[in-house]
Amino acid sequence: MKKILITGGAGFIGSHVVRLFVNSYPQYKIYNLDKLTYAGNLRNLEDIQGAANYEFIKADIADRDQITGLFKTHGFDSVIHLAAESHVDRSISNPLEFLRTNIVGTVNLLNACIETWADHFDGHLFYHVSTDEVYGSLHDDGFFLESTSYDPQSPYSASKAGSDHFVRAYGNTYGLPYVLTNCSNNYGPNQFPEKLIPLFINNIRNRKKLPVYGRGENIRDWLYVVDHARAIDLVFHKSQPGKTYNIGGFNEWKNLDLIRVLCDVMDEKLGNTPGASRELIEFVTDRKGHDFRYAIDANLIKEELGWEPSLQFEEGLSKTVDWYLQNQDWLSEVTSGGYLKYYETHYGSH
Repeated sequence: MKKILITGGAGFIGSHVVRLFVNSYPQYKIYNLDKLTYAGNLRNLEDIQGAANYEFIKADIADRDQITGLFKTHGFDSVIHLAAESHVDRSISNPLEFLRTNIVGTVNLLNACIETWADHFDGHLFYHVSTDEVYGSLHDDGFFLESTSYDPQSPYSASKAGSDHFVRAYGNTYGLPYVLTNCSNNYGPNQFPEKLIPLFINNIRNRKKLPVYGRGENIRDWLYVVDHARAIDLVFHKSQPGKTYNIGGFNEWKNLDLIRVLCDVMDEKLGNTPGASRELIEFVTDRKGHDFRYAIDANLIKEELGWEPSLQFEEGLSKTVDWYLQNQDWLSEVTSGGYLKYYETHYGSH
């Protein structure tokens, strides 16, 4: 039985990847390692909690001894590494936490792989999941390619760029088989409501202001999270070691335009007067060092592996809104912190 370690598997993207692998590959043993910080929530995986090929491990990737011990105990064959601090605003206020998790944590995992797989690398893989933000900021035209030079502009993107460099360096220096993907903004079910779409869904539901940075002119490329999980599955199984793929939605939106569409979808689903939620929009002081535009060229993964997004944005957004409205208990728990009791209830306090 192939033993795959998925880090950050209780988080937003990670939980969708864990679910896909557990359900699609009963012949694999899937280990979900998560520290269960504010953004990790085991309720995201209630539906597979009892699966025979699934095991949860509470651990911190920044704890070298803990990670080394887990590799010795379980003998993981491959790693899909998603665990990361990921919110730009938090990185601005606490950059050292991002260095600790995103760089030191990644290097701890790399070292554990080298030590555990030292005799031979055949049949092993380190898959590092990264972000398009490592490329910096675009102006009105052009796209990020796999060959685009790195130019990170925030402590978050700098920490992810650093981790990317370490992964490639371990491939070059030690021969570690790796693949790396850089993805655009994800949206969908189970996203912690500090990010734009779930935050604004929650604010609209509670008739709170919708704070928009600057004039809302910044542009992002959006991808439905289930499509990202599908891409990770394909890259893990089909890619050659040493490859990098950009994963994007071919789907650029100005923040303000996206927010207006979201307001209109919410008004329709809540039975509000048309335009009511747009009145909640409030422009606030722009984020420090706010990148203007991200846009990914995802043609390489399309051409080589046959992947492309399955949903148009309007359909994905409608499905996302439906999920949050149908799971208001989940949203209420994560915004109140009550979800943290879930682990204690099911696994004890240790």
